[in-house]
Amino acid sequence: MSRARLSAPTDLDLAPDAVLWVFGYGSLMWDPGFPYVTRRIARLAGFHRRFCVTSTRYRGTPDQPGLVCGLDHGGTCRGMLFAVAPDDRPAVVDYLWQREMINRAYRPRLVPVRHGDGAVEALTFTVDRAHPQYCRHLGFAEMAARIARSRGARGPNVEYLANTVEHLAAIGIRDRGLEALLAEVRRLQGTDAGAAASRAA
Repeated sequence: MSRARLSAPTDLDLAPDAVLWVFGYGSLMWDPGFPYVTRRIARLAGFHRRFCVTSTRYRGTPDQPGLVCGLDHGGTCRGMLFAVAPDDRPAVVDYLWQREMINRAYRPRLVPVRHGDGAVEALTFTVDRAHPQYCRHLGFAEMAARIARSRGARGPNVEYLANTVEHLAAIGIRDRGLEALLAEVRRLQGTDAGAAASRAA
């Protein structure tokens, strides 16, 4: 069954000739999928990158849900800031709505973001804490255990985490929280593999 297209806003309270800034914190950083004039590494205060959104299709199943990234409240987040030309703005906003809002687990908002030359208001997609896919109370150990054992239509959940860490490093961003999470997932998977080998012997 095909999904209905979502209606994207037409103006975002921006002047007709204004540049649209878009702040990406996950796959948008290295795979934006839309035209842009320039991009810069930037910092958003008040939110942090976290594995806090349930995945029951691409990185998990309804019986064994996985986790994917969201932008959650608190802390700071370094990400990529894109400038979209006014003529491209309507098509880019429509594209982003179809990409990010398909399950409505995120809340689009304009937020103040700082970069090397100052600050701008940028469109980003924060997690909707009222959405049933939001995992508010998962601790570090439970996040790691879920990622270690989950697999969906696009492969193991750990591949999504490792890909995120690797791509962040490639553009000069270190997320020590995600690096620690990946190390713990690898440890758990090594422990599980060792236990399975011991039982087989």
